[in-house]
Order: sequence, then structure tokens, then C-alpha cells
Amino acid sequence: MADETAAGSALRAGRRGRCPRCAEGRLFRGPLTLAVRERCETCGLSNAFADSGDGPAVFVIMILGLLVLGAALIVEFKLSPPLWAHLMLWAPLTGLLAFGLLRPMKATLIALQYRAEEARPADDES
Repeated sequence: MADETAAGSALRAGRRGRCPRCAEGRLFRGPLTLAVRERCETCGLSNAFADSGDGPAVFVIMILGLLVLGAALIVEFKLSPPLWAHLMLWAPLTGLLAFGLLRPMKATLIALQYRAEEARPADDES
């Protein structure tokens, strides 16, 4: 039950872009940036541990690949629009969805990373 609560709070904090410890302070420096703050403005948690790497981008690419390709195939087989219509529809939609998913995905991975660090035994040096 505690694991479900920890995972649930990590997902909530990630979805809202909040601090993984207190879920109140903002995680990112600005509304349109992916730069993580050095410290939480509410609880003072140092975000030096936060290194999500390319993980968020990989997950977003996989999710968008499934959704956009599936939708494009359905539109193609049901409506058979010209190529320019596909480009006008799917290129902006993919960009907007990628931009919209990247911040919550990065925040969620940072929150899960924090939960993993928190669960590590104190005597574990690795």
C-alpha cells in the first residue's frame, strides 16, 4: 500500500510539475522551460539529484509514435486525404503534443527518481 501511495504521489507531482518531496514548490524555473530549479522554494529540497537524461524524450516519442501513427493510419484508410492534408494536420499536432507531454514526463521521472533515492538504505554507498 505504501508503494502505491508513493508512486501515486510521484505521478501527481509529475503531472503538476511540482517538487517530488512536498508537491507544493514548482519544479521548473519558468512556465515554458525544462530547466529544473536548484532548490524547492517551499521545502528547500536540493534538486542536484535530478538527472532525467533522455528518458522523458524517449517516452514521449514512443507515446506519440503510437498515437499519431495510429490516428494517421485511421484517417488515411477512412478518408484518403491528400499528402498535404496529412502534413498540415499531423506536423503541428505532433509538435504541440510533444511540447505538452515533455514537461509532465520529465517531472514524473524526476519524482520517481526521488522516490527511488528515498527508498535506498542509508548504508548503501553505490
